[in-house]
Amino acid sequence: MSEHASALHREAIVWDTHGGFSPFPDLDLTFLERWLAAGATYLSVNVGYDHVITWQDTIRAIAHFRRWIMLHPLKFMLAETPADIARAKHDGKLAIAFDLEGTDALDGNIEMIAFYYRLGVRQMLFAYNRTNRFAGGCHDDDIGLTPLGREALAEMNRIGMVVDCSHTSHRSTMEMMERSTAPVVFSHSNPRALCDHGRNIRDDQIRACAATGGVIGINGVGAFLGDNDISARRMVEHIDYVSQLVGALHVGLGLDYLPDVEEVPKLMKRHPQAWPGYSAADMMDNRFAPPELLPDITELLISKGYADSDVRGILGENFLRVARQVWK
Repeated sequence: MSEHASALHREAIVWDTHGGFSPFPDLDLTFLERWLAAGATYLSVNVGYDHVITWQDTIRAIAHFRRWIMLHPLKFMLAETPADIARAKHDGKLAIAFDLEGTDALDGNIEMIAFYYRLGVRQMLFAYNRTNRFAGGCHDDDIGLTPLGREALAEMNRIGMVVDCSHTSHRSTMEMMERSTAPVVFSHSNPRALCDHGRNIRDDQIRACAATGGVIGINGVGAFLGDNDISARRMVEHIDYVSQLVGALHVGLGLDYLPDVEEVPKLMKRHPQAWPGYSAADMMDNRFAPPELLPDITELLISKGYADSDVRGILGENFLRVARQVWK
């Protein structure tokens, strides 16, 4: 890295708004040190997703993850407030909070939203690929929010949980962004204009997200970047597209990194309904941009002419701004 890029990356808040590994209640989280070594300040860890993980398993995963983090206080800390993230940066630690990939973890009860918030969940998307009781999935019928989904949205706004539109159908996301009284995010979604995949999002979704004051987190999955190219250069192409469309204030990072490439293919054999249209072979071939690319992204953004303030925003300050506006 150049001296300029190295100094900027070292001083910046680096925020990865979604880790893609599964919430197994016996998972050894030692690999989180890779984010810390790459200069990350904050990581949102998935603790549950639709069709695969029961709500009971989500509770078990949260209990395990919280205990693991608290048993490793020299390197990691739970982030309950934006101030905790600033403290983690000062102390050289990785701040961690949780997210839910879908509303199955609520067991049909919006009362669970406040409960999960108390346990450290700071963002939730409404549907994981397939339609559920709350919203449409991006790989299913394109429906809007259900009455239960509208209730959940209002409750998330009240509680201070970030509304996440990734993995959710076009109509549902547009309604979520229209109804939300707080900024919303696409935690890990790429522009469909650069890679025409059902998991990616259209320009009208990007514009609607920005209009709420929200942020689009660029995803590091090869299938969603295009040509299975997980290079920092390809990620910066997606960052630049969204920046040119709605401004650098509305772009961030959500790598969705999966350390074990065999994890999802194994899960697909037991829960094929969660990944319609995907094959286990495709998943085995899929590549994931690792946290070690974070410094390279910084270098490329600077070389591309982005102002230091915009680079700091993309690396993490944009998502931190949303947290300061939404978390309570």
